[in-house]
Amino acid sequence: MNKRIKILIALLIFILLGIIIYMYAMFFGTKGFVVKEYKIETNKIDEGYNGLKIVHLSDIHYGKQSTSKEDLEEIVEDINLLKPDIVVLTGDLIDNNITNSQYEELVNILNNINASIGKFAIDGNHDYVYKKWSVLIEDCGFINLNDTYELIYKNSYKPILLAGVSNNTYTTKNIKDKTETIFNHINSEKNNSSYNILLMHEPDYIDDIDYSKFDLVLAGHSHNGQVRIPFIGATILPDGAKKYYKEYYKLEDTKLYISSGIGTTILPIRLFNKPSYNFYRIIKK
Repeated sequence: MNKRIKILIALLIFILLGIIIYMYAMFFGTKGFVVKEYKIETNKIDEGYNGLKIVHLSDIHYGKQSTSKEDLEEIVEDINLLKPDIVVLTGDLIDNNITNSQYEELVNILNNINASIGKFAIDGNHDYVYKKWSVLIEDCGFINLNDTYELIYKNSYKPILLAGVSNNTYTTKNIKDKTETIFNHINSEKNNSSYNILLMHEPDYIDDIDYSKFDLVLAGHSHNGQVRIPFIGATILPDGAKKYYKEYYKLEDTKLYISSGIGTTILPIRLFNKPSYNFYRIIKK
């Protein structure tokens, strides 16, 4: 066998292997889901919040073929089995646009999520393109937390502050301006929150604010690297998630968790990174 034929055979094997990996990533890597559970201990909360359960959804990218109606229905059923107190969505519910029928599907499915305290959402860069996002999210039973905050109460007169910041990819305001209302409250004399949580989409922007004011930050956008290669790690990371893209970072006393998300974008594939959502239990030390 001459050298040219050997090279041709090697090339064909390489191409075939690439096709097999791509097909696996498309049809198997994007199906099924895992729940990433985290215990968060703190001495800041009152006893009434001990065991508080938070479900963190992100990057569903509904409208792309990788997240079907049946997939989302199964995830909602699973969430309800956990009986969460709070459900949060950190952006990219949709992938730029959806049809009227997909709009109705989302409304019907997401309204079935049960959360004893409430459901809260911020937008992502893909949501921004869809001009009806704010209406959609409210129709789905979520409170819009873009650039604002809510005070959460559970068996205590001392609240937990839950804040959100809108996507920073498409914006006419920088993140400092968008969080002004939030920080004004946190720094005011009337603030008596025991624990502060921030929702954001693109985690890299956390460096542009005083994150020390927050005990817990929940983000999305990176998908934790939609494609992961063994011994190399995440590949093809989006702007806004170049520095912070893994599942967890400890930034001084602030804990940053980043969801790998449910759906896909650009390419409908996931490799060594199954769809997932996060489940947190806040435990009093």
